This record gives sequence, structure tokens and C-alpha cells, in this order.
Amino acid sequence: MLEIRNVVASYGSVVALKDISFTAEIGKITTVIGANGAGKSTLLRLISGLEVATSGAIHWQGESLLGKSPESIVRMGVAHVPEGHAVIAPLTVAENIEMGALFRARSNKDDVKLAIGEVYELFPRLEERKNQLAGTLSGGERQMLAISRALVSRPSLLLLDEPSLGLAPLVVEQIIETIKALCISTGLTVLLVEQNANTALSVADHGVLLSIGSVVADQPAPLMRADSALRSAYLGY
Repeated sequence: MLEIRNVVASYGSVVALKDISFTAEIGKITTVIGANGAGKSTLLRLISGLEVATSGAIHWQGESLLGKSPESIVRMGVAHVPEGHAVIAPLTVAENIEMGALFRARSNKDDVKLAIGEVYELFPRLEERKNQLAGTLSGGERQMLAISRALVSRPSLLLLDEPSLGLAPLVVEQIIETIKALCISTGLTVLLVEQNANTALSVADHGVLLSIGSVVADQPAPLMRADSALRSAYLGY
């Protein structure tokens, strides 16, 4: 289980997260939704070690993540896909994917090959373009590549930051449904950050709503999606 307890994060005098607490269950998709500036991306960066919390506790499967380096957190089974379809443009698709398995390449060569084959099965378009430079891909293909690079590290917790950003609805649906299928088939735990609340709540098991750095709702996703008053007050639809 991922446990967030009384986490505070500040940038100088600006408090980005205000004493937030929630849990994310193993093998489920938990979505964190809210408007721009709510603190969603900051939360993921704290979990993956890219930012430092002012106070509080973050545990994954009973072990604290705070104070650990990003590399150590990856080795603990946590993979972070940042917003913006982040790929290494001058490298090929295949080279980008292989980057995700660097720390496993020597000790688990056979499984790395297997993991790479699995992501090509998940996203066949990437295999068709494996010798193509990543910078020449479409936005949807770059997002598939960023997710694939994370998956070859064999994570048990996947942090997804705004995967739908700038993508066509059909592409978003394909990516989200692929991730949901992975959760069901492998027990992968996903923390999904999204501004598109309708998309996120339609696929998630549980929802956490942030507003200006605070948790204002923490409940099963179907209940949150059905709460018209909550949606109107915080999500604008």
C-alpha cells in the first residue's frame, strides 16, 4: 500500500501541499484530480524523490520513501512518468525503452528482453517504429513510449502525471485502458494524476480530490463521479 501521511510541501513561502493524507491500495488505480495549481504534480515528485517534503511521511509497502534518492526509489519498484510525453528525442524508440532498464541490464538480461517484448505487445506501434527517432513520433506515440520506458523497469507502483495532456480522446482511451488491463493482469498499482477528471474517474477505483493543496474528497471513484455538487464546486462541470 502507498501511504501518504500529513505531508506538507513548500516552495519558499508558498505552501503547495497542506497536511495531506490518503492511501492507495495495491493493484488498484487511484486518481488524484484537481485544477491547475492544486499540488498534483508536486505530490508525484515527492513520491519519486524529485522534491523534498517539508514534513510528513510517505511509505510504499511499509518502507519510507522520504530521504531516498530517485534511483533508490526506482529500485524499490516505483516508476514515474512525468507530464509532457517526456522522451529523449535524439534517441530511437528502442534506445529510449532500453534506458528504462539500465539498472537491471546486467543482472536480469533475460527478463529485460522479456519486458521489452511485453511493452511492444502492449503498444505494437512502437515496435513498428523502434528504429525511428523518438522526437519524430506523434504526441500519443511519445506518451506510449514514456510509459513503456517506465514499465521495463518492472515497477510495482506506477506514477502517471497527466497522460491525457494534449492527446486525442481515442488515444487517451487506448492508453488508459492498457494501463487498467495491466493492473488487472499483473497487480500493478497506479497513482494517476489528471486534470481531466471525467476521464480519470471513469477508469479509477478510487479518487482523491485536491484543491489549493488540500484534500477535499477521498472516496471510491464511482461515488465521486456521481457527486454533481462536488464536481460543480471543484471541477467546473
